[in-house]
Amino acid sequence: MRFNGTAVSGKFYARPTAEVARSLLGHILVSDVGGRRRQTAGRIVEVEAYVGPDDPACHAYGHRRTARTEPLYGPPGTAYVYFTYGMHWCLNAVTESTGFPAAVLIRALEPVSGVETMRARRGKEPLCSGPARLCEALGVTGKLNGASLERGLLRIEKGTKAKAGDIVTGPRIGITQAADWPLRFYLKDSPFVSR
Repeated sequence: MRFNGTAVSGKFYARPTAEVARSLLGHILVSDVGGRRRQTAGRIVEVEAYVGPDDPACHAYGHRRTARTEPLYGPPGTAYVYFTYGMHWCLNAVTESTGFPAAVLIRALEPVSGVETMRARRGKEPLCSGPARLCEALGVTGKLNGASLERGLLRIEKGTKAKAGDIVTGPRIGITQAADWPLRFYLKDSPFVSR
């Protein structure tokens, strides 16, 4: 299955971050890294919101502005890709308005296309259960930092909107600051959610 559908627009991302995070569930993250023949895609099943300069877990907490965090200040719908633990890439979708540093971390996907390419890149299962794993499976690296998620090699296309009753809200995981804030959203009963 090849994706070349309608990407969600910048307007979609220009809303409160937690609202965007919930709305991303069910949409499709598509990667053409390596060419269209190696296209990979997954349905977004888990996300976390990082709500701006007053969020101690946000990379731009206190309006911190560095070369690393610069894409967070870009227009809504920008990819913020950062390196963590000296070994993993993580992908975020910038939200709200230009100049306000907030984003949604894409935590897990249900693979829907290009599974063999994902397996070749990852070399092991699970393929997209966790932010670093999904980046590896889709070929996402820092080269895509600052790219638009509306067009190009990486985009989020319209999928099936998740029903409110299927969305679970909980504390963020894998962080130390403000970990208890209920800003992690995932699809109930999805076997692809990170553990």
